[in-house]
Amino acid sequence: MHNSRRMLVWLKRIALALLLIVVLVFALIGLLTVTRGTPVEYVLAKGDPRGPPATDDPLFRRTIELNTGVDLEAGNAVQVLENGVGTYPLLWQDIRTCRQTVTVQMYFAKPGAVADTMGAVLRECAKRGVRVLLLLDGFGAQSLTKEWRASLTAAGVEVAYLRQLRWYTLHMATERSHARVIVVDGRVAYTGGFGLADYWLGSGHKPDEWRETNVRFEGPAVAELQAAFAVAWAEATGELLTGDAFYPPVSFDTAGTVRAGLFHAVPSTGSTPAERFYALTIAGARKTLYITNAYFVPDDDFRNLLKAAAKRGVDVRILTTGPNTDVRSTLWAGQWRYPELLRAGVRIYEYQPANMHAKTLSADGVWGSVGSMNFDNRSLAFNNETTLLIYDRRIVAGMDTMFLNDLKASKEMTLAEVRRWPWWRRARSAMADMLERLL
Repeated sequence: MHNSRRMLVWLKRIALALLLIVVLVFALIGLLTVTRGTPVEYVLAKGDPRGPPATDDPLFRRTIELNTGVDLEAGNAVQVLENGVGTYPLLWQDIRTCRQTVTVQMYFAKPGAVADTMGAVLRECAKRGVRVLLLLDGFGAQSLTKEWRASLTAAGVEVAYLRQLRWYTLHMATERSHARVIVVDGRVAYTGGFGLADYWLGSGHKPDEWRETNVRFEGPAVAELQAAFAVAWAEATGELLTGDAFYPPVSFDTAGTVRAGLFHAVPSTGSTPAERFYALTIAGARKTLYITNAYFVPDDDFRNLLKAAAKRGVDVRILTTGPNTDVRSTLWAGQWRYPELLRAGVRIYEYQPANMHAKTLSADGVWGSVGSMNFDNRSLAFNNETTLLIYDRRIVAGMDTMFLNDLKASKEMTLAEVRRWPWWRRARSAMADMLERLL
């Protein structure tokens, strides 16, 4: 009897130990999952003494297409839009012209004038019999009121949430839908860094305003943005959208002359299309590389790529946010990288009047991008992102002008100044850097 009890006690202990081991293993798997990075270290051009293809080389375009899955097609009309004042009036006008479908996907939304106007415009369309679909991220839009949503559904707008935070979705908690999608009748599209919040009202020159860059386009790339929405809508609702109402069978030959493609980045393990886009662009730059990004936290490998570009004579300039940032820990982590990059010849600027929230890139006056994708591990490994890739000298020249104008309102960081930072500021940046995989 006594031996039986001892055996039972030992069996319970063994079972408890095994359970603890299983819990620890799953906890480790979870930790590794939410802190995963991306593996590309360098770009190799085997057998080509010139190195990776330059941005103005036709091989560069083909390489981008193969490594990102984007079709860079001609026939697009593209307008790069600056700030809310350059975006919302045109956006409301386009949505009001809807006849069949309006699809909207937003990451960030909160109560205010912008959300109210969007709600009113969508209700107008739905009441006319237009099918209106609104998809919101379960984290970024959680502050919207039930009354706001109810007013939309009562008018016939179909509202869904993607990846809402529940105990059974914790494994996806870090994988957010950071995409911005607006498509009207499958013909006119918008993406960028904007959202449904009053931060984006104004011209981006006051502390309570956000400096933003968005893009409006027509042509073949519209269907690619619509497809990005369809993927997310299917995940949220189980309904996969097809048909002429969403993908109209029309010729876009007269829409424009710009070669462009919509890049829809999705979460994955291992090498991601997002990191390959950045790596190929940095390696392909020969004269200029202008990066505007609100959340600039490049890992070791991307810092090496940026330094290599500067050392081979490329004018590498980084424009990021400054004292008006909305995420201080990300700014601090980015500042930890300044000395290393500055020593290599990379020039870094912090925007002063407002929170710089734009996500743009241009290289050599011919290759550019405007979208939602940040230069951090979250965008490279975890988020759904939408970015228009543009291969056109006229459009990119305009982007370069916008970039250089922003520099006039920015502070250039110098190695001498960074070295004078007090110890507590450097310590703060070092601690923020420890969280780089989560930022």
